[in-house]
Amino acid sequence: MSPVPPSESAYDRIRLRQWHLGHARSAGVERRVLLKLLAAASAAGPLTAVGSTTARAAAPAARAATAGVSTAGAPTAAAPAAAPGIVKPLPTEVFTVRGTNAETNFAALRSTGVLTPASHFFVRNHTATPRIAAEDWTLTLWGSGLRGPAVEFGYDDLRALPSVTRTAFVECAGNGRSYYTTQQNQQVSGTAWTLGAIGVARWRGVRLADVLRRAGLARGAVDVLPRGLDSEVVSEGVNLGRVRRPLPLAKALDDVLLAYEMNGEPLPADHGYPVRLIVPSWVGISNIKWVGDIEVSDEPLYSPWNTTLYRLFGPGYPAEGSAPLDRQTLKSAFELAPGATVTAGRRQVLTGRSWSGGAPVRSVEISTDGGAHWRRARLRDTPRHGSWVRWSADWVPRERGTAVLLARATDRTGRVQPEVAVHNTQGYLFDAVVRHEVTVA
Repeated sequence: MSPVPPSESAYDRIRLRQWHLGHARSAGVERRVLLKLLAAASAAGPLTAVGSTTARAAAPAARAATAGVSTAGAPTAAAPAAAPGIVKPLPTEVFTVRGTNAETNFAALRSTGVLTPASHFFVRNHTATPRIAAEDWTLTLWGSGLRGPAVEFGYDDLRALPSVTRTAFVECAGNGRSYYTTQQNQQVSGTAWTLGAIGVARWRGVRLADVLRRAGLARGAVDVLPRGLDSEVVSEGVNLGRVRRPLPLAKALDDVLLAYEMNGEPLPADHGYPVRLIVPSWVGISNIKWVGDIEVSDEPLYSPWNTTLYRLFGPGYPAEGSAPLDRQTLKSAFELAPGATVTAGRRQVLTGRSWSGGAPVRSVEISTDGGAHWRRARLRDTPRHGSWVRWSADWVPRERGTAVLLARATDRTGRVQPEVAVHNTQGYLFDAVVRHEVTVA
């Protein structure tokens, strides 16, 4: 019989208390090192184009430390040298390169449907994309939360299991981070994303719950820790190991996928081939790419990615930070380049997208005069949990000069995008209405 885990919110409270009492285990990094990094995490550094300090220290190519991983993660002839470690082409009309990352330009999504093509899907790399052969890949499940020894699954083993398909967005927790500085005059640290660190795809794979049960889940299991096969991450001279972030058992047994297809095709290398995690509605770091092993533990686990990173620090939060981030927040974006020029007196069709990690979007309003007046936009899709909804609205600009466009969404919980986002030093979960300036000529 499978264990009955507590709810996610109750689990987070328990885990945080255990961490501060020293009753939780640090997975792969000494506790004293994590505590030292945690003490520095509440201080905001300057907003950077590169991203976190982990990205600045990364090698251009992934180092091979497991069988089946080559050092071919450096750019191929098809990828520009300006994006070290990203394999796919990054045309400037589609992407803005930010260090080891590539942000999707929202205007480029206007010609796409609900699903984001792999060619337009943003890339968030802590180091570089590894090149992994499916025939050499194995997934190992191990740890004190299993009833027996480690269990391995090959690529064909995984594909032989019953599959499911989910449409879900993957969104970096720092999406929108730059607006803390440009709109709210607040200093934050991290990659200067605008709103393009998100994509929606149809993912096919195996339920993580099915794999955990086949591996022999023990009654006392509490944490599930997937780890990627990309290079180890170095931050401020400290080797943090490979990217890994624990999931509470409640989420792992709910809707999480071990995905091997994206929009009906095998995962591209930059998006996790051969297999990645998809954790619907949760912050992007939970969706571990190139997953190679999963530790199942009967005690709470901590890594840098749920202690010093991916918590909220700042005046409005405890000194040790908030509980680890899970669900994404509410956002809206225009499919129009910032600073674009439109013609006075000519009808424009404004289009955009809104999404929420909490519930399907219920309605979207727009303003074309900086917020003095608001009106409903037309929803072009049926709102669904874990996806975005496209919308449109007509506009005939009258006065020449600068016009400020605004879009705000309301989801089915009744949550509305605020005018101001609550500040945190690392710039996570920006949810305020974004000021989108255009020129009327």
